[in-house]
Amino acid sequence: MRLSFLEPLYAEPGPFASVYLDTSRDVEHPERAIALRWQRLRDTLARQGADRPTLGTLERVVGADTDVPGLHGQAVFTAHGALVLDGELPAPPAHDSARYGTLPDAMPLVAQHLPEIPYLAVVVHYGGLPTAETHGTVTVAAEAGMWPASVVAPGERLLRRVPVSEWHESAVRLGHRLDEWARHDGADALVIGGDGWACNVLIRRLPGTLRRRVVRVGGPTPADTGRGLLEPQLDSVFRGRMAAHDRTLVERFIARRARSGAAADGLSATVAALQRGQVAALLLNHPPASSLHLWTGPRPTQLALSEQELRTFGVRAPHEDHADEALVRALVGTGAELVVVPGSELPLREGVGALLRYTDPGTPS
Repeated sequence: MRLSFLEPLYAEPGPFASVYLDTSRDVEHPERAIALRWQRLRDTLARQGADRPTLGTLERVVGADTDVPGLHGQAVFTAHGALVLDGELPAPPAHDSARYGTLPDAMPLVAQHLPEIPYLAVVVHYGGLPTAETHGTVTVAAEAGMWPASVVAPGERLLRRVPVSEWHESAVRLGHRLDEWARHDGADALVIGGDGWACNVLIRRLPGTLRRRVVRVGGPTPADTGRGLLEPQLDSVFRGRMAAHDRTLVERFIARRARSGAAADGLSATVAALQRGQVAALLLNHPPASSLHLWTGPRPTQLALSEQELRTFGVRAPHEDHADEALVRALVGTGAELVVVPGSELPLREGVGALLRYTDPGTPS
């Protein structure tokens, strides 16, 4: 998973206010419920030292996502009274939270973007007589997305209305358009739902490479919900699955670790590699526990297991921060990726490992 969407978070130094809030409006008097939850978080931030400009900015932004339907949440980050990132969460956070500190609390936002699987979703509807395939209209809606984040932030959408009499020929052209789109976005799957006959015509006319990535789904297929196309079906298709790109990184890590190559296993070796900017991808069995801390300096690569270690690098005033905050900043600052892989599939020492860009004799493993 690439973390470039977090770059605005680190354009300015902290301290940062990080707020995660359930902003779903599927309850009675939702604005009142959101206001009450925000008031509790506001009090928490005030006790942690957040200033009035910071609280005022958050007051204006929290709950402003009134155009997002269904269950969802909001992640808001400010620094020095200015909004630096406002992100929609595809599901409400497990619990509302607010933190004011040196680094932004970005891992919960990252976790809601995982496993970030690129896909195309297509809904095909046939409106006509049930016994005639020459009358009526075929309506097609297609959308690119990154599951699961795109269910609340739908991507580009293509719409087509085709007379049934022209559907066989039009499906060929549409198939090539979808193939180009899938190649451009690196889609792992083409998820198709809708009416049987019209879907079958399209699938049979897809280029072979794309046809092999088709996942046919059933169930209701509305295209006007305000959320991602085929949202309920996407969950059943992708839950528990890794993106193909991430799978490749895991396999590369396993191969390199087996021959003591460019791979780090364990927290100490991984932190040392991050200090050198060597990490191409950080592998985690799960996000670090909130009780685990690292020491940090002002630059992304300034992180260490102890205060003394960081001082030997010339950092005059190290801060003790949550490990997940320090790791995410280091990944964003060095352009590294993040892969979360189950421990049952790939056990990592202390739950942490790294695929390296290069290795040298001084790199621990």
